[in-house]
Amino acid sequence: MTESTDLLEPQKKGNGAYIAIIAVLLLVIGLMFWLLSSEKAKVKELTAQNEILEADMAGMNEMLAGYLGNVSNDFKTDFKNMLATYDALLEQKGADSLEIMEQRGKIEELQKKAARGDLSAREVYKLKQEIETLRRIMIDYVKEIDALNTANLRLTNDLDSTSSVLSTTKQDRDRLENVTKDQEQTIGKAKRLQAYGFSSGALRSKLNSTTTTTTKANGAVQLMSSFTISENSVATTGNKTVYMQITDPNGKIFQSRSSNSVSTDSGEISYTDKKDINYTGSRIDVAIYHDLNGQDIPKGNYKVKIYCQGQLIGSDSFTLK
Repeated sequence: MTESTDLLEPQKKGNGAYIAIIAVLLLVIGLMFWLLSSEKAKVKELTAQNEILEADMAGMNEMLAGYLGNVSNDFKTDFKNMLATYDALLEQKGADSLEIMEQRGKIEELQKKAARGDLSAREVYKLKQEIETLRRIMIDYVKEIDALNTANLRLTNDLDSTSSVLSTTKQDRDRLENVTKDQEQTIGKAKRLQAYGFSSGALRSKLNSTTTTTTKANGAVQLMSSFTISENSVATTGNKTVYMQITDPNGKIFQSRSSNSVSTDSGEISYTDKKDINYTGSRIDVAIYHDLNGQDIPKGNYKVKIYCQGQLIGSDSFTLK
């Protein structure tokens, strides 16, 4: 009895394995069947969509049947007109208008497509859509440039009016500047001080340690110039510095210091000596002296110039033997 039971155990195990394999195969077959059914449904849906597209294509072919024969001529006319418009836009907006040049290039490309003459209805339909798109872009450019032209015209009119006003204002300003300049020159001349009554020359020492005038260069210890500054009721009053410049016969300017220089209407000049005065508007006598400090001076003609407030107010000369 035991031997019989032992023989049946492997047989039962083998039957169980077969059943498991068959179950798996049935599942796989079921899954494949489901996938096949799903794909058939998709194919059926795509077939229906394709039938709709073919119907649309047939309708479009029928709609464009009368147009296909004349498509080349019609498109040529459209392209010619559009190119002419874009050329006019380029003239107004300038040859550097890259956007307009780009759109014009697209028109030329479409023009080449249309020139083939063997376009299908679909190609004609697509080409017509592209033309309409370019036409709308062109219209936008035209509107934009018209608006710019209107604005430029208004701006030009405003500028003309402004220029006219500015021209009148400039003329008035120039006239006023000339009047002011003339007045300033007149006032400047009126304010200018004048020196007169000159007495210039050299001085020598006396035994009593005083000085006296001399006409000889030898023994001279000082150079001097005395004069009177005239009365002037319009000149500015107050403290002023009067500068004396003496030039020897050789053209050399005497200087008490090498740094003696002053700014004048004639530019920067060297001066011999100076004197500070308090000018009240009334005439004032002034004398300026220059010590030679033992310096030998040449014989000949000496020139004297007197400056005040940057202006030459008088001149004199003297001769030493």
